[in-house]
Amino acid sequence: MFLKRFSIFLVVVFSATQSYSQATARDWLLQLNTITTAVPFLIINPETRGGGMGDVGVSTSPDGASQHWNPSKYAFIEDKAGVSISYTPWLRALVPDISISYLSGYYKINKMSAVAGSLRYFSLGSIQFTDQRGNNTVQFTPNEFALDLSYSRKLSRRLSAGLTGRYINSNLTGGQTVQQATTGPGRTGAVDLGVYYENEDLTVFGKDATLAWGVAVSNLGAKISYTNTTSRDYLPINLRLGPRMTWMLDDYNKISVAVDLNKYLVPSPPVYQIDSSGNLVIASGMDPNRPTVNGALSSFYDAPGIVSFDQTTLEAQVESGTRLGEELREISYGVGAEYWYDDQFAFRLGYYGEHISKGNRKFVTVGAGLRLSVFGLDFSYLVPAYFGSTNLQSSPLARTLRFTLTFNFDDVKKDNDGPPSE
Repeated sequence: MFLKRFSIFLVVVFSATQSYSQATARDWLLQLNTITTAVPFLIINPETRGGGMGDVGVSTSPDGASQHWNPSKYAFIEDKAGVSISYTPWLRALVPDISISYLSGYYKINKMSAVAGSLRYFSLGSIQFTDQRGNNTVQFTPNEFALDLSYSRKLSRRLSAGLTGRYINSNLTGGQTVQQATTGPGRTGAVDLGVYYENEDLTVFGKDATLAWGVAVSNLGAKISYTNTTSRDYLPINLRLGPRMTWMLDDYNKISVAVDLNKYLVPSPPVYQIDSSGNLVIASGMDPNRPTVNGALSSFYDAPGIVSFDQTTLEAQVESGTRLGEELREISYGVGAEYWYDDQFAFRLGYYGEHISKGNRKFVTVGAGLRLSVFGLDFSYLVPAYFGSTNLQSSPLARTLRFTLTFNFDDVKKDNDGPPSE
């Protein structure tokens, strides 16, 4: 029903972006155990600052786009209010018209609390639908969006918490009938929970320093469905945590280093086998059709590991230690650095890594930022980085650019007030 381009997009989002022309059976077994969810656009970084730092952001200093990473950071933001607009052409190595747009804004209620909102829009470009015989039916632009509203508050001088409510709308088919099932937009709700800690009263290597850490669970909500059947899919529930350290080198120069660890809180795909009655049964792992909360909690111990089958009895055997190993492989990571000169010019560098069996996204990012009295402008660029690999296909993430424009209302007020009278 869908054109080849749309199929390629789903494969890229839901599976590995790299393949080897000569792979052993064990390699393919690992590659085929990628975790898949509905509405994966919710997990794509839509903003630029984190995009230049290896997709890190759970503990970076608060900014206008903190809604995506950790809403609790807004309680520590210094400005009264602000707005940011981001645009990312997505998967341009495959197709020319897929993009993510992101609008976010915040308002500091008082010194202890803040509110924020955001709108994320994902356009999959124009797609020609066909029937089962390949005849053209309608042309439609699949799209998805998420509308967020958050509240954050300081719990103490150095600790804050935040909560985000999210409405999700995913319209991938335009109401077309797919395999005799009537389809429609998928709609659901979700929440984000975040905690942020920041200590500015440190001295490290003889320099004033700030230590921060953050923890956030995002997209915790009910499953979503696109048809009138009972089949429903998990949201990309994600656990993100990590620290940041910032050093004030002098009055004009500072540098920050941050690390993010990510893990999906959704079931790992089990390994199946055919029993003596010809039924498909689970050989290792757990039934993926579990309630949302149960699936999130059990996602820490449900990996099937490496399974081999006795060629005579067909009995499944799990290799020792591979279940724990697979759980650890489900953790992806980002490492990023940011340098500021006089709080006006920024340069960023980062790396993101994911195991080959769980998606195989690996890339280096670079970025830069400029802050003027009222406006700020940021951009980032992504370069695939498969170190030490051979027989590689080009990555669909290659040459990904992100742009963000920020607007600071505090600075507008300061400019309008002008210099103090003598």
